[in-house]
Amino acid sequence: MSKVAFIFPGQGAQYTGMGRDFYENFNRAKEVFAIAGKVSGMSMEELIFKKDERLDVTKYTQVAMLTVELAILKVLEEKGVTSFVNAGLSLGEYAALVASGGLSVHDALELVVKRGALMQEAVPTGGAMMAIMGLDSSVVESACEKTEGIVSVANYNCPGQIVISGEEKAVAAAASKLKEDGAKRCIPLNVSGPFHSKMLEGAGEQLAAELEKIEIGELTTPYISNVTAEYVMEKEEVKELLKRQVSSSVRWQQSVELMVSEGVDTFIEIGPKKTLSSFLKKIAPQMKSYHVETVEDMEELLETLKGDGKP
Repeated sequence: MSKVAFIFPGQGAQYTGMGRDFYENFNRAKEVFAIAGKVSGMSMEELIFKKDERLDVTKYTQVAMLTVELAILKVLEEKGVTSFVNAGLSLGEYAALVASGGLSVHDALELVVKRGALMQEAVPTGGAMMAIMGLDSSVVESACEKTEGIVSVANYNCPGQIVISGEEKAVAAAASKLKEDGAKRCIPLNVSGPFHSKMLEGAGEQLAAELEKIEIGELTTPYISNVTAEYVMEKEEVKELLKRQVSSSVRWQQSVELMVSEGVDTFIEIGPKKTLSSFLKKIAPQMKSYHVETVEDMEELLETLKGDGKP
């Protein structure tokens, strides 16, 4: 029997028109869009389906991405597809929590509307993020530690791809050192803030106040925290981990390695593009992986699962 992990991408995979065919074909998807519209106070259909510059602005990107991920998730669940464990990269962790039973669709969307706004307001200017290609994590960590100012690892994406984040000057200085250390490339990221760095600690504290208003449900399946790269089964742990997640490193590679060590052999990426599937090929190329972005993707997955004796 396969052990399936649902995995959900983070900010950066968004594009105009994502999720449209699920919206047009399934009432369950429309319901998610309606909840998102009510919670955010804006038309998600206009934001996501029409050309809109706001889609690339953090406070709008996050709720748009989560809306599409949850719309697809709820249709998959309706079709009987289930998981053994769930994980998401940064913003995607909220979708993972919904899949695990810890958050309702409404509460996840409400939190992410606030999270996006808080993260954008925390450091409107003066921060940067850069992808470092071709170096071991220990080399990147060492360069960050030796650099004056605020700079640290934001994302452990996969072997040979690590993202650093912090003050603009410190990030540039660390990147300069890393080029000397043999980095193949140092790519500035087009983001509106130094996410997952100490500069976002204030946003995390403010998010903690919002989290106190939300009730976390019993976790029916485990999810993996970005902060610890460990399974979470106790609902009492969730709020503190979500608070810390805003300014902590995203341990995605470690999370995937844990799932593989725990017997997961099938990964289903739910949401726009194939970012996590591409990471998976570098972390654990032997794993079976599927990607559900369109209704056609879902139908192909259902046919495959049927052949494996699943729904």
